Amino acid sequence: MSDVTKFSSSNIKGWLESETSSIFIPVHEKAQKSLDEMRRALENLTETSKMLLENSSKEIEKRNMKTYRRARALNKLARLFLDRMRQIKVPDKVSYDSFHEFVQETQKAFLVIDVDIRNWFPRISPFFILDRRKFSSIFEKAKVLLKELNGFLTKDYIKTKTLEETFQLIDKLQTLEEQLANLGEQRKKAEGEKALVEKEIAETQQKMADLKSKGGISQLNQINMEIEKLRKEVKHNLRHLRKPFIKFSRLVSHKGGLTPEELRKLNQYIENPFNALATEQADYPMLRQILQKLDRSMSEKKLKLKSDKMRKAEQDMDNILDKNSLTNLHQKCMNITMRKKQLSTSAEVAETKSDLSKLQEQLENLERRKGIAESKQNVVNRTYGETLEKIQNHKTTIEKNVFDFMDRRIHVD
Repeated sequence: MSDVTKFSSSNIKGWLESETSSIFIPVHEKAQKSLDEMRRALENLTETSKMLLENSSKEIEKRNMKTYRRARALNKLARLFLDRMRQIKVPDKVSYDSFHEFVQETQKAFLVIDVDIRNWFPRISPFFILDRRKFSSIFEKAKVLLKELNGFLTKDYIKTKTLEETFQLIDKLQTLEEQLANLGEQRKKAEGEKALVEKEIAETQQKMADLKSKGGISQLNQINMEIEKLRKEVKHNLRHLRKPFIKFSRLVSHKGGLTPEELRKLNQYIENPFNALATEQADYPMLRQILQKLDRSMSEKKLKLKSDKMRKAEQDMDNILDKNSLTNLHQKCMNITMRKKQLSTSAEVAETKSDLSKLQEQLENLERRKGIAESKQNVVNRTYGETLEKIQNHKTTIEKNVFDFMDRRIHVD
């Protein structure tokens, strides 16, 4: 690697210009001079086309039958020439690409004009002979000049094409590095914004945790946990009655057999067994009435169940009705529901809940801000990565171009 010369992106251009000025500057100046000459040739063609247009228009106005049709043809032809001249754009700033495009466009226009001259000038003969000769003479000179431009492009200018592209790449590289520096600042800012929001989120979550650990709320949370355990216990104790309850509900909904209050309670036992049991009076009279009527329907064969399900259901009903198997569980459910109600309506808990609600709203706003910050950060990071990749590609291409053109190994830092 000792023969590799290192350059920064800021000084590579100056070095390359000094190393290649003897080759590049003369070719570039020649290209500019050729363009200027061609511009003047096109201007002459435009003026001559205007002359054809004016002279043919004057002849048309005379209404001379001998020349009228030829004058109309020349007038139309002159307009076509002018339109084609206007479509040819001479580049303000010379480069290989703009030079190449200009030559191609001019060749296309001249090819069509050449065909028109061969097809139409003989038909206009013998009239407007001086005008036609003047146009043809100027056009032939422009064609010769265009041929010279094409020869210069393919023989001389092509040699410096890679060099010119390299200078353009260096300019783009410097622009990209400026953009990268700006993106770096944006990335730091985005990271800072996200970190700030995350800090606020953590502080808000801690405040909420502190409030939840306070006496009233903490007790309420403990009660909710106990209720959840009791909820599972009630569901377990009534599990063999769930299927009979569902079938019985359908049966009585169509044929009757329960009071509206009993039917509502039955459906509550199906949907939320804990709440149904916890809101029963002492010795759960509503459940007893429902079970008694259910037992009667089963005995009368109005409600059919599989033998195993019927056996388990009858056993549970017997335990509840005759052995008071749910008495202790019912008392627990009532007691804990009352404790929750009393605690929930206390001033302390009400205030804490209000504070928690405000903090929850604040937390949701912070989470939205975090999402926006993350989205912004992702965009900046993606753009930063893409720009970094472009910079590396430009550096690699510059190094390759210099080697191809000068047989020199360089490295752009």
